[in-house]
Amino acid sequence: MKDLIKLVDEHLDKYLPVIYPEDIFKAMKYTLSLPGKRLRPIFCLETTRMLGGDMMKAMPTACAIEMLHVQSLIHDDLPCMDNDDFRRGKPSNHKVFGEANAVLAGDALLTYAPQTIMEKSTELSSEQLLKIIYEYTKFAGAYGLIAGQVVDIESEGGKYVKSPEETLDFIHLNKTAVLFRLAVRCGAIIANAPDDVINEVDNFAKKFGLVFQIYDDIMDEISTFEEMGKTIGKDKNSGKLTYVSLYGLEEAKQKFNSMLEDCYDIISKYDSSIIKEILESLKHRISGV
Repeated sequence: MKDLIKLVDEHLDKYLPVIYPEDIFKAMKYTLSLPGKRLRPIFCLETTRMLGGDMMKAMPTACAIEMLHVQSLIHDDLPCMDNDDFRRGKPSNHKVFGEANAVLAGDALLTYAPQTIMEKSTELSSEQLLKIIYEYTKFAGAYGLIAGQVVDIESEGGKYVKSPEETLDFIHLNKTAVLFRLAVRCGAIIANAPDDVINEVDNFAKKFGLVFQIYDDIMDEISTFEEMGKTIGKDKNSGKLTYVSLYGLEEAKQKFNSMLEDCYDIISKYDSSIIKEILESLKHRISGV
């Protein structure tokens, strides 16, 4: 994990130089460079490797997915969204560069990411690139990440169009799981995996996305700022719909453990110590609380 994180960080730094106008590139690079687990790019790289592909061919796509993820964090922290002053233990982008530049930095990363894929993926075929760009635009837009964010905002204070259970699943499948799905699907495409394998790793990513979100909801309830690097308890105070608010802490833990076992069942047939290490890490954190 540490070696992969270091490798991703090195390529992110290389792919995003600070040039004129410096303010926007500095704002883009600020949040992108904050220390993180890099789970989404690691999922992309590891999926490529475990399915028999060349991991380094996936590096531009993996880094682009992290750019997309960071774009969502910058916008998520804005006063008009979640209004959070901290991200990964540091001041949020808009607190450092101002709201206007934070909005523009997110917009710039959203478009810089596919540009990176097209320019840096010199060893991928035109067909692979077309498939990857399609996956990127689908999951980044109104059928994915943005849809989840919209319903998340709409649901604050108990305003639901669907049932609370359906609404919660929609938010987390679109706001959280889609980027893990994007990562493994692109990794499988780069490895030239058949459709049935792409669908299987996609199913894993859906379940992992829910597991990861339940984990985040639980930690938001019981963790500390020092552990999470962001304001704790904001979801509860703002009336957000979470697994803990809907089901309670103990049932949320039960759902976490059940879905985690589903993840183990799917990934057990593949040779991936990295993904199993990630699952074990989440399991250990929740079992200790």
